[in-house]
Amino acid sequence: MSIQKPTTDKEAPLIEHLKELAIRVRNIIIYLSIFFVIYFLFGISFIKVGSYTIPILYPTLYHSIAIQAVYLFLDREKPAGLRLITLNPFDPLFSAMYVSFLLSLITSFPLVFREIWAFIVPGLYEHEKRTIRRVLLPATGLFIAGASFSYFLIIPLMMLFVYRLDLDLGVEPTLSLKSFVSTIVTLVIAVGAAFELPLVMTSLTKLGLVKAKTWRENWRWGILISFIIAWIVSPGTTGGLIETTIAVTLSSLYFVGVIVSSIIEKRDSKKENKLLVE
Repeated sequence: MSIQKPTTDKEAPLIEHLKELAIRVRNIIIYLSIFFVIYFLFGISFIKVGSYTIPILYPTLYHSIAIQAVYLFLDREKPAGLRLITLNPFDPLFSAMYVSFLLSLITSFPLVFREIWAFIVPGLYEHEKRTIRRVLLPATGLFIAGASFSYFLIIPLMMLFVYRLDLDLGVEPTLSLKSFVSTIVTLVIAVGAAFELPLVMTSLTKLGLVKAKTWRENWRWGILISFIIAWIVSPGTTGGLIETTIAVTLSSLYFVGVIVSSIIEKRDSKKENKLLVE
């Protein structure tokens, strides 16, 4: 009995952690599902109450929020001469689903982060908690910057390039609606996430896991990885133009991360020396 007792004591916390993880994952899925259903199956209408105009949700599949977002994509990203077609009867449905997923991911982020934070915070040291709190706002800003960079620059350039290439080849410029929407959603998420690179670097340095010197000495690897990421997230239809644009941007962000990491490391080193002197 005395031999089995420690094993039971070790297993109990693990089971509790797994139960807690399952609850958090379940909550995240519920949040995403609720927002997904709202965007996919509901539209927005306005009613007047006195002098006030109040937005309300109403059930609709044909004029849902996701469909309205698809209209916005078509108006903003599609070159005037490019004709969109449906290769499958369910292409419009899948397009609305892609957009609903993107919107639900963005709007549920605070709730998702709260669940992740609640799960990991008991196992963190105080300085690690402070670091995560400090990076939350910059992380949001960098993601928005990356998503905006993709939406307002990368995607229009890519669509225009493909359109003009079709004209030069003498073929009718057409594109599947599903491919059009999925490309936009994928690039917005991927480039937004890729823009977190300098924040990841500075956070690792702040936590003492990677020295700023390591980032400086391995800048060639940083550039290589930037090009690999650009190759992965780009659609690969522009002859290297979009890939190079993304790679150069990520390489610049890498060097920003190197500079900020060095500043943070020097500042923390001065604080430690000051405490030792005192």
